[in-house]
Amino acid sequence: MALIFKDGRPVVRLRAFRAIDDPKTCELFIAGHEHVLTAIGVKKVTSSKNDWMYNPAAFVLIVESLDGERVFGGARIHVAGGSQPLPIEEATGNMDSKIFDLVWDYAQEGTGEGCGLWNSREIAGYGIGSIFLTRAAIAIAPRIGIKSMFALCAPYTINLTKCVGYRQETSVGNNGTFYYPKLDLLATTMILDDVQSLHLASEEDRNAIMDLRSQGEVVRVEKLRNKEIEIHYDLQLEGLKNWDLKEVIANARKSYLKGEFDEKDIQLF
Repeated sequence: MALIFKDGRPVVRLRAFRAIDDPKTCELFIAGHEHVLTAIGVKKVTSSKNDWMYNPAAFVLIVESLDGERVFGGARIHVAGGSQPLPIEEATGNMDSKIFDLVWDYAQEGTGEGCGLWNSREIAGYGIGSIFLTRAAIAIAPRIGIKSMFALCAPYTINLTKCVGYRQETSVGNNGTFYYPKLDLLATTMILDDVQSLHLASEEDRNAIMDLRSQGEVVRVEKLRNKEIEIHYDLQLEGLKNWDLKEVIANARKSYLKGEFDEKDIQLF
């Protein structure tokens, strides 16, 4: 199904699921994300490797057609303690090993990382690849059980992440910044310290996130810069019966104490 319009607005579904529960949609996510990265000249990004499909601690947010056959954007949350380090650890660990200590400090109470955010050209300008996926990811974070979230942000997304409650973390890299994914691109380390209260978020963003969190399934007409889009939200995360955050935290502890990070994964390209 191609992108459909209703009353002049695009109509899409924004759905959340655990990666291992829906491999078909994960493959659609990967294909779409790789196409976007190639278009901006990034042919290989450490954190875009496809191992996350099999990571039991990876969650996916997908923007798709109502029949699920077309994907227009997406994002992920990786929880520390899964089958791979967080993407921010893979991306920056060879530049500053303090990132491992920082992640572990937060992982003891459950932490994750928002990553892999993208949208296709056909839906550009409607806020999917920026605010609406970001809000949805934060909305489901307490359902997963994590207390905090990391993000590695391009310069043009820093203000957006601050609006939803993140702050810049200056203890790693060069005042929190790294050259990633290419030497001419700068990325900044951001942390959302409390996904529950969102005390640093703007009132507008906090209210929007709390509404999504309380409703789970809802149809909303969202507006950004005079452009409207109809989003059918499905954020219930029904398939969590086998999800055990305590086990994931225990695995994070084991990996941290033993230093079990595969050096071939910790590289810039």
